[in-house]
Amino acid sequence: MNKMVKKGEMGSPDAGVARPTRQEAEEAVRTLIRWAGDNPEREGLLGTPDRVVRSYLEFFAGYEVDPAEILQRTFEEVEGYDEVVVLRDIRVESYCEHHMVPIIGKVHVGYLPDKRVVGISKLARVVDAFAKRLQIQEKLTAQIANTLQEVLQPRGVAVVMEAAHQCMTTRGVHKSGVDMVTSRMLGAFRDNGETRREFLTMIGHSSA
Repeated sequence: MNKMVKKGEMGSPDAGVARPTRQEAEEAVRTLIRWAGDNPEREGLLGTPDRVVRSYLEFFAGYEVDPAEILQRTFEEVEGYDEVVVLRDIRVESYCEHHMVPIIGKVHVGYLPDKRVVGISKLARVVDAFAKRLQIQEKLTAQIANTLQEVLQPRGVAVVMEAAHQCMTTRGVHKSGVDMVTSRMLGAFRDNGETRREFLTMIGHSSA
């Protein structure tokens, strides 16, 4: 029998969505193999449904994580540090919600502390928590920035994401070597051009 997915469980970010059993998920993979024109009962594919389901648990582990909880522990002993904090070139792997193929790239995250900072690994974990879900890049960029702003309440947050979309490189228009760039600027990074330029310079982007 299907169970109802609780908020945060892998399978849905929303409460009230029925999550199939593992057996049903594996049968769905067998159906797709047959749809592709192959035989799920042949030797090389016998273990594929199990492997795909286990892979999905890893690919979409973000549904099991509350990004806000990651940011709960902060530090106030910063000797008065009040300049921009930037973590750049965070590798990101996500999946297009339209075609369920990879989005691979990097994210740059910056914030302007207001008396407290957070461990840098937490910034990378927040990126992963949102990336390991079915996504579009614009929404992913906004979710990262909005959560940092809401939980840390800094003077500003900046997020820039650069990524290649396999829904564009391996199908459709088949255009490789193309990156999509999105950004979300909040607080001082939106209102203060000098602060925004400082962040863009730190991540290696033109500040013009």
